[in-house]
Amino acid sequence: MRKYFNLFDFSQKVNYSTEILSGLTVALALVPEAIAFALIPGFSPLTGLYAAFVLALVTSIFGGRPGMISGATGAVAVIFVGLLLELKNTFPGIEPNTILNYVFATVILAGVLQILAGFLRLGKFIRLVPHPVLFGFVNGLAIIIFMAQFPNFYDKATGELLSGSSMFIMIGLTLLTMLIIWGLPKFTKAIPSSLVAIVVVSAIVLGLQIDTLTVADIMGEGESIKGGFPPLSIPSIPLTWQSFQIILPYSAIVAGVGLIESLLTLNIVDEITQTRGRGNKECVAQGMANIFSGFLSGMGGCAMIGQSLINTSSGARARLSGITAALMLLVFIMFGSGLIERLPMAALVGLMFMVAIGTFEWASFRVFRKMPNSDVVVMVLVTLITAITHNLAVAVLLGVIISALAYSWENAKRIRARKRIDENGVKHYEIYGPLFFGSTTLFAEKFDIQNDPEEVIIDFRESRVADMSGIEALNKLTDRYKQAGKKVTLTYLSKDCVRLLKNAEDIIEVNVLEDPTYKVVADQF
Repeated sequence: MRKYFNLFDFSQKVNYSTEILSGLTVALALVPEAIAFALIPGFSPLTGLYAAFVLALVTSIFGGRPGMISGATGAVAVIFVGLLLELKNTFPGIEPNTILNYVFATVILAGVLQILAGFLRLGKFIRLVPHPVLFGFVNGLAIIIFMAQFPNFYDKATGELLSGSSMFIMIGLTLLTMLIIWGLPKFTKAIPSSLVAIVVVSAIVLGLQIDTLTVADIMGEGESIKGGFPPLSIPSIPLTWQSFQIILPYSAIVAGVGLIESLLTLNIVDEITQTRGRGNKECVAQGMANIFSGFLSGMGGCAMIGQSLINTSSGARARLSGITAALMLLVFIMFGSGLIERLPMAALVGLMFMVAIGTFEWASFRVFRKMPNSDVVVMVLVTLITAITHNLAVAVLLGVIISALAYSWENAKRIRARKRIDENGVKHYEIYGPLFFGSTTLFAEKFDIQNDPEEVIIDFRESRVADMSGIEALNKLTDRYKQAGKKVTLTYLSKDCVRLLKNAEDIIEVNVLEDPTYKVVADQF
């Protein structure tokens, strides 16, 4: 248990000024994102902001990846749209407060599932995600972040594209923000360029009283980010089987999507910082954060790749930056709402544009010709699915499945059989390559049963039987030799292979004098 709750690594040298300033930058970037994601299912902005505060704080303290930022995310927010529709269909006339109770209960149950995944050490399965899938995931997210900024170039009242001076001001301020973020690090890295850009552009807008889109404008009429400490919200829903059936599927999806996005973000931050995070510990932290979020009026969420990249690009490497971001976000909610609501969206749009540019794996274009065609297809497909559907879990899972099938197909073609007849007239088949479900057909075609001599030896010294399909292929092969009245000897098989062969004792002679130590995958089933 201790390894899950080791709060700080005191061996790590912390640059306090960098961590605090980076945390402040992240907090400013969290505000519009949390508000926008809360509005997707129709929640109050505070529901998203409370979730961002709780998730950022808890995962920064207990998480397995210092420097990674969590909060309310679009991937999780979209899931609640389906939950709301089901609730309204199941309970016509359901009150908004009752809907929120179901949402909070769903988030809490999702947190429990994530903690369970952590304790079962399921975080290690993120290693099964191939690099092309990771490239596609990152590129898709970059496109999502980039495209999500374009609604800010439309008039909120009319829904039409900005024109005239309004458009020029918006574009000009956005480009100024991007220029500062790009150019300042060439002169000094003492202060995060993102924070300087936001402060400078905001000062210009407020000082010159420029009429442009602000944070307040992206919220609904009468909405505000002003609030107090997140209120305790114990979900009040009927403790019935029907309620459980409603929330369980959505909890499972929230838990799965949250863990996939969080663990992939962890991998990306690992590569940037050249350090290694702890996936199972992060699973537990994400679960704890969602449980607290559900009990403190938050909509839940997961790791945020955009804010995590803002944090790491600013030089933050420790837990302090995430804690600072969470606490500053709470300060904005409780005391600084008036000022934050006046921040120009152009500054935050420019920041997110730079995040999208930095997130995109431009190197993936350079390796196109060096990658197998199957990897190129997987990368492009995952990118498109992520960008079009925003369903990260489906995109990643589909990418993993296609990669696995491509790998199986390639390995299926590698099975070979070297044939020779010794001085005693015994025919030897020396098998090379794995025998598994994908290669069984090609394996069976290697044998000439009718024309083989009376005695045959099949040598698996350079091969291995990987699954029950391979075992069944051997059973069928030995049965065919039996029907032909010929003797077969199988050499260099593992003990579990011998035990699973139905004809091992009656039909064939199995030589296990130099038995390999590998195990058949399906041995335990």
